[in-house]
Amino acid sequence: MMKKLLAFCLLMPALVAAQTTEEQSIEQPDQQTMEYPTVILNTNFGAITIELFEDKAPQSAANFIQYATDGYYNGTLFHRVIPNFMVQGGGFDTDFQQKETRDPIENEADNGLANERGTLAMARTNNPHSATSQFFINVTDNDFLNHRSKANGQTWGYAVFGRVTDGMDVVDAIRAVDTGRRGMHQDVPVEDVIIESVEIPE
Repeated sequence: MMKKLLAFCLLMPALVAAQTTEEQSIEQPDQQTMEYPTVILNTNFGAITIELFEDKAPQSAANFIQYATDGYYNGTLFHRVIPNFMVQGGGFDTDFQQKETRDPIENEADNGLANERGTLAMARTNNPHSATSQFFINVTDNDFLNHRSKANGQTWGYAVFGRVTDGMDVVDAIRAVDTGRRGMHQDVPVEDVIIESVEIPE
């Protein structure tokens, strides 16, 4: 079964060492100069408000909004939680069945945005252009996930397309849950963390 797994590269410190000066100078969009579309994830742990960088990651932002508008994320889980890394959701229902998705989108990791704490990025397989519905929220700065080159799946990076503007306390509560195995999957919350509904404010 195809699983949307992140390159869990806490075991790859060499990637961090390989960062270039250009990558280290990555800057996030300036909230003061542009108004971004907002999405609110209402979870059983509380609400998480997200702004989407539709200027820097137009395909990823539009893809996320479409899934949200369609009600796809309602009743899905944050199904993978690694406390010093990220929390991942958007693909499994509460019966832990993987949902059908639309076609994959192009990887926009070369957009100049960094996988910093509080940012959202698209989850994918080793194929750099395999992202569909699943996303993750970085709970720490994960520089090794940033785009470095288009040589292969590892160096392509993970496309940042938004960030949490309110509710990082909720994200931190999710990152602190106990996890275990569920079938073939590791790092699954023992207590379900559910996206109950999604709001897109006017």
